[in-house]
Amino acid sequence: MEKSLLRRILNRILHLLARFLPGAHNVRPFLHRLRGVKIQGKIFIGEDVIIENEYPECVEIHDQAMIALRSIIIAHIRGTGKIIIGKKAFIGANCVIAATAGQTLTIGECSVIGASSVVTQDIPPYTFCAGAKTKPILKVTVPFTEDTSYEDFKKGLEPLTGENKEK
Repeated sequence: MEKSLLRRILNRILHLLARFLPGAHNVRPFLHRLRGVKIQGKIFIGEDVIIENEYPECVEIHDQAMIALRSIIIAHIRGTGKIIIGKKAFIGANCVIAATAGQTLTIGECSVIGASSVVTQDIPPYTFCAGAKTKPILKVTVPFTEDTSYEDFKKGLEPLTGENKEK
């Protein structure tokens, strides 16, 4: 459905405000909800995060997910796709998550995406992924939430088993 020019302008103004205003737990999620992003529960959105300018309704973020600063979420490449960020998922700083036309890209529950990663394919639940061509590296047993120390998170990482390994 084609949006009116007024709605498109309003979405961009709300988006600019969300990128730079303080309020990672309240103001930014509220502004993105007004834009049409489907947000469930309490989430964290860092500073200067770009969430789908033209089709914000194609992005879904679940409870306790965290998106670190300067990450980019794009749900339209040659047509609209959909991006679902699972419960307690952690997106590191400066990541790019991009879905192509017709694709539903899912970041699994409790998964962790390392800083500066590029994600174009599904990430299984409870998986740590990193790199320019993101692939599973370790199994996450302790979700990396705001209440989790980095040390506890690191201690909870385990080698992947045969069924989870990327070949």
